[in-house]
Amino acid sequence: MTNLTLRAKEVFSKDLYATEATGVALETVERDHARCSLRLQPVHRNAMGGVMGGVMFTLADLAFAAAANSPCIDAGEPLSWVSTGSSIHYIAQPVGHLLVAETQYIKRTRSSCLFHINIHDDQDILVAVVTTTGRKVA
Repeated sequence: MTNLTLRAKEVFSKDLYATEATGVALETVERDHARCSLRLQPVHRNAMGGVMGGVMFTLADLAFAAAANSPCIDAGEPLSWVSTGSSIHYIAQPVGHLLVAETQYIKRTRSSCLFHINIHDDQDILVAVVTTTGRKVA
């Protein structure tokens, strides 16, 4: 495990909604890239038995936050990037028991960034795609 991943895990352990309430695990962080996972539990299901959309959004949101802030974490600086908008498209219900979100860096300027996040299950089914824009606040 890289030093950047270890530092990012420490920083984002304070994101209690994603990590404790939802159960998202930050797996790896590299510059402008992150991978998060979530083991699905009955609490993640909606009234129809499918995975709640907010669960998938939370998974993608933490992956974005880690990837967007990776340069800050790498430099030992405070977090300074926040999302300003996201678009999520639910493509399929997961068949497996694990969801994985992986970021794809698109662009970064001094004050804005754009990332694409794919969410797959452990059967390699693409279940959602997310596009998130962010801005630097510090």
